[in-house]
Amino acid sequence: MKFPSEPFKIKVVEPIRRTTREERDRLLRDAGYNVFQVPAESVYVDLLTDSGTSAMSDRQWAGMMMGDESYAGSRNYYHLEETVRSIFGYKHVIPTHQGRMAENLLFSTIVKPGMCVPNNIHFDTTRANVEHQHAEALDLVIKNAYDPHCDFPFKGNMDLNRLEETIHRVGRERIPLAMITITNNSGGGQPVSMENIRQTRALLNRYGIPLFFDACRFAENCFFIKEREPGYANTPMLTIARELFSYGDGCTMSAKKDGLVNIGGFLSLNDDRWAQQITNMLILVEGFPTYGGLAGRDLEAMAQGLREVLDEEYLRFRIGQVRYLGELLDQAGIPILKPIGGHAVYLNAREFLPHIPQSKFPGQALAVALYRDYGIRAVEIGTLMFGKQDPATGETLHPELEMVRLAIPRRVYTNMQVTYVAESIIDLYQKRELIHGLALTYEAPILRHFTARFTELQKSQPVTV
Repeated sequence: MKFPSEPFKIKVVEPIRRTTREERDRLLRDAGYNVFQVPAESVYVDLLTDSGTSAMSDRQWAGMMMGDESYAGSRNYYHLEETVRSIFGYKHVIPTHQGRMAENLLFSTIVKPGMCVPNNIHFDTTRANVEHQHAEALDLVIKNAYDPHCDFPFKGNMDLNRLEETIHRVGRERIPLAMITITNNSGGGQPVSMENIRQTRALLNRYGIPLFFDACRFAENCFFIKEREPGYANTPMLTIARELFSYGDGCTMSAKKDGLVNIGGFLSLNDDRWAQQITNMLILVEGFPTYGGLAGRDLEAMAQGLREVLDEEYLRFRIGQVRYLGELLDQAGIPILKPIGGHAVYLNAREFLPHIPQSKFPGQALAVALYRDYGIRAVEIGTLMFGKQDPATGETLHPELEMVRLAIPRRVYTNMQVTYVAESIIDLYQKRELIHGLALTYEAPILRHFTARFTELQKSQPVTV
């Protein structure tokens, strides 16, 4: 079977309300053409994010009934600590309410103004948390990552030559740590090979620079290693994960992805001094070290989810469902980023809408059209999210990739609903010339994509479904 069937049964269902195009058009106008501001109950298939949108298992729900809500020393924390150490292998386990708080705690503790944090590609909150410390978030992914047509199997790899050049240029003392994001979300959900991680570790060792992982989709990255990298085809998923993390000094984790929970995260590391400083800050902003902004029941669900996510049958279906959507689109001639990533399919908005320049936000325009005409919500990963102003000229610096991400929530949608998404996009592509650009009317100074507002430059015409 090319695409495996679901390795689970459906026990509880949630009704979805269908809306009309007229209603969705009104909602978009009220939202300033920002799909983040559209009420979720008015979305038919929600592919905005795979973060916190997973369906939990019966064992996770059962575990929540065993939540120990003691203020200090909850038994659920110790279960989580044991689980994280068994997979990730790091000494200290510091729970947080989600991944961006783990990033904030780490960077606010060890990153100082004028420093530089290299990564393959930072995601939005990671970059924002580095830059909030008046430091530079530097992307050093291999050049293949910026070619949407390249089928290289590990397009998330760190460019080792550029990394070493950066160390020489910036100076080791200005680099408190380097990071690798697995899988590389901003580059299309692309994995990083074990060999590249191993070589990155060896390079950093020569300069005494710690290596941290943004580990939120670690299990999907491990599956790609098993599937694509020589020597790992018969290696258990847990063994692959343990080897991968053995090359690092710590990680940040949004468990809302590969933790299979709706809220939660953690920071795990080996350095005793950093851990003490981070824990002191945690108490100030999140809570006591054994709950870190979460209820005991949430800690228990996270511990269970981290074990379930390494199940190979689950991962085969998970990756297969994303691949199913991508191949339906590719076979129909829809421009997508290749190879198909782990958690999402990325539409190539520049090729989908070649008549809209990047200055008019083609990715956002495509996301608006997809919601207005089919009730499908996706997210722009392009000029809105990553565009910057040149401090010297004031001109906008556009990112090399202009994409719309179709992030698939875990264990939520059936393949029939995924087929509906594919058919809708194929239909929209036939009428793509009716889609027009957008102009910003409001933007926040950081993470502007969450709250930005737009006006349409020309009224889009209805698309016949």
